Amino acid sequence: MPSSNSTPIQSIATATSGPITAGPALIPSEGAASSAAPDVTRERQGSVGGVAKKAKVLKPFNTANIKILLLENVNETAVSALRDQGYQVETYAKALGEEDLIAKIKDVHCIGIRSKTKLTKKVLDAAEKLGVIGCFCIGTNQVDLEHAASKGIAVFNSPFSNSRSVAELVIAEIVLLSRQLGDRNKEMHQGIWSKVSANCYEIRGKTLGIVGYGHIGSQLSVLAESMGMRVLFYDVIPLMPLGTSKQVHTLSDLLTEADFVTLHVPETEDTKNMIGEHELNQMKQGSFLINASRGTIVQIPALAKALRSGHLGGAAVDVFPKEPAANGKFFESELIGCPNTLLTPHIGGSTEEAQSMIGVEVSQALIKFINSGTSIGAVNFPEVDLRAIRDDQENSIRLCYTHANVPGVLLRITNILAEHNVDKQFSDSKGKIAYLMADISDVTPEQIQDIYRLVSETPTNIVTRVLY
Repeated sequence: MPSSNSTPIQSIATATSGPITAGPALIPSEGAASSAAPDVTRERQGSVGGVAKKAKVLKPFNTANIKILLLENVNETAVSALRDQGYQVETYAKALGEEDLIAKIKDVHCIGIRSKTKLTKKVLDAAEKLGVIGCFCIGTNQVDLEHAASKGIAVFNSPFSNSRSVAELVIAEIVLLSRQLGDRNKEMHQGIWSKVSANCYEIRGKTLGIVGYGHIGSQLSVLAESMGMRVLFYDVIPLMPLGTSKQVHTLSDLLTEADFVTLHVPETEDTKNMIGEHELNQMKQGSFLINASRGTIVQIPALAKALRSGHLGGAAVDVFPKEPAANGKFFESELIGCPNTLLTPHIGGSTEEAQSMIGVEVSQALIKFINSGTSIGAVNFPEVDLRAIRDDQENSIRLCYTHANVPGVLLRITNILAEHNVDKQFSDSKGKIAYLMADISDVTPEQIQDIYRLVSETPTNIVTRVLY
């Protein structure tokens, strides 16, 4: 390590020792214990300060050694942000097949994907240095989240950045369905002139039923009311309505009253196949169904039957149980040819604005995790953060310790750190995994190496990192 009067950007990480295995995320630089000892008579750094100090930038010891693989044409905002950190960034426009992915992921520290890349247990086991995954989308079901966590790999996504884009698409589909514009457009391209008004309606005064009143559902609620619609919503938890919308007690209450039903729920065991023949039969004759959430929420054969029988007046579907891995003539569905049915290729969040915001949000989460250990926003990992180490704290380090969530671990760590000045620390757990961050001041290079060695050799260790 350089002398203490320089401003090194360093990190130490180790492979796992213990029952859960993980490869090294970052490798320590050679000669890391060569700097001069600090002034140990300095006063203890407390938790309360006076004038605000500049935050110290914590990074891996050599950012140029951090390799990042971005697949599926991740937005340029993310590529630029990661390259600005000095990381090695390799990009691909498409998803990679399993064998190609296994070969590529072997020596990368971070991978960024969208919805088509599948990070299975087999792929993750081939990733010897992987420490973090960025899903540049809302969903994370393309990643084996539990196995990633067991290897100390945090997974981040962008749950809110495309909310407006999805909400606007649903508004457009409501208008298109109510005027049968999909069928009229297809007929005109076939040279058929069919000017009709039967079963075509204004959306003003109609009732929109929103299933799932989160970021997308609530934005949609505001947009729909501005166009004169009455809004009902159903959610599993009580929520404060926006505008004049009203929460109903049961899904059945919503289905029987709404003219348009739109789905905005995550994929869980409770939501899979939640809309089937029974639920569709509860919907009003001539009503419309919109699904822009997850493909497993609606039972496609039952929906096709309801459309072909005329019970439903139409449907708009943007997500499907099985979706092609690449663009081309690969799509098959029982919904093809159904009357007044809009089928789109999972484009709810596919706008320039949404992709740009997703690129910013996910890349910043990756940078914070790599550079300072912050895991806020991780979907499979304990969420831990500490306020920044001040720039004038030259001999301070940050310990980032991912470990098995079993009794006695904190006692071991307390004993290891007992002779040191721990300024602040925080620990949290999620399932079988726990994550501890601690800032330690007034440490010599030799003490840094000792802390790193003793912590990484604990039997519960998954990944240990020391940032300074």
